[in-house]
Amino acid sequence: MIMKTFSLKKENIERQWYVVDASDKVLGRLSTKIADRIRGKDKPTFTPHTDGGDYVVVINAEKIKVTGAKFTDKKYYSHSLYPGGLKTKTFREINEKFPERIIEEAVKGMLPKNKLGKSMIKKLKVFGGPIHDHESQQPIEWNPTL
Repeated sequence: MIMKTFSLKKENIERQWYVVDASDKVLGRLSTKIADRIRGKDKPTFTPHTDGGDYVVVINAEKIKVTGAKFTDKKYYSHSLYPGGLKTKTFREINEKFPERIIEEAVKGMLPKNKLGKSMIKKLKVFGGPIHDHESQQPIEWNPTL
């Protein structure tokens, strides 16, 4: 009996929408679960070279938690590509102004660093508060076990 390796094709992809509440969840643990869901690794049809994952809507991003002293010590870097253009911000500063970027950056770092990863990150929708714009997609409430 010969078994063939399954390979997911575009016409066979079935996507769902999930909504997750990030309040009082640890950043890294939640981000890994979201990255797996976006990539499709939790499905039996996972194929590494195909985008077979689901859409994830994250609400209450401003209430995300970090362990230890990361709230004041964790740094985020950006560079303007000019000499001396390195800018540094702490977790606290970014959480006050743009809480969505924290989760987006954490999940993006866990996805492939190529065209496939760039298309996968577009399936992540992050909102700072409890209200989101994707009610018409009828997202399923998802509470990942951390």
